[in-house]
Amino acid sequence: MPGYYGYGYGFFDPTMVILIPAILFTMYAQFKVSSTTSKYLRVNAQRGYTGEQVARKILDSNGLYNVSIEMVRGHLSDHYDPRRNVVRLSQDIYYGTSITSVSVAAHECGHAIQHAKGYMPLNFRTALVPVVNFSSNISWLLIALGFIMRGPFLQIGILLFAASVLFQLVTLPVEFNASNRAVVQLANLGLVEGREKNQSRDVLTAAALTYVAAALTSVLQLLRLLAIANRNND
Repeated sequence: MPGYYGYGYGFFDPTMVILIPAILFTMYAQFKVSSTTSKYLRVNAQRGYTGEQVARKILDSNGLYNVSIEMVRGHLSDHYDPRRNVVRLSQDIYYGTSITSVSVAAHECGHAIQHAKGYMPLNFRTALVPVVNFSSNISWLLIALGFIMRGPFLQIGILLFAASVLFQLVTLPVEFNASNRAVVQLANLGLVEGREKNQSRDVLTAAALTYVAAALTSVLQLLRLLAIANRNND
């Protein structure tokens, strides 16, 4: 068996240490988003609008009357579907009047505004989706084959995995921009008052950490795979 366990390390792969920063940051991000969203789920916005009402007001104020709003199952399963022009909100967000509810709803509307304005990073990310769907399904299979037999499998698998890394990196400006748009919309339309603007920003900043963690994990995983491939070639 070439390379992977062939250098006297037994079943310990020393390249795993590359992932330690990502593991630690992911743990922090999960704690931060869970604690912050839970905290502000218990704080009602003064205006008393539900997430659905906030979303409708933001969409209409931007002329996006064609974008519908639907409720979906799951906790914080909220997203915008650019293929169908639909903002989908989880039950807690759809009916909720909390800071978390209105902030998350506004964030998803931020994506709808990006779509309407032809925001380039969003268009690029959307174009990458079919590529990433294909590469994510086959890259690890090829990488596994590369560990157990000779041939170009490992290199091809790494190349395909790089597409997923690119997707994660492109996601960062898309998510941060949507959050910035959300905070501006909430304030300009009078949907939050006073310190609620900063509270909304806290919620969305915490949520964005999960995307940073995913990007960091992908980048370090790619570096780890490159280190393994380089080691196998020695």
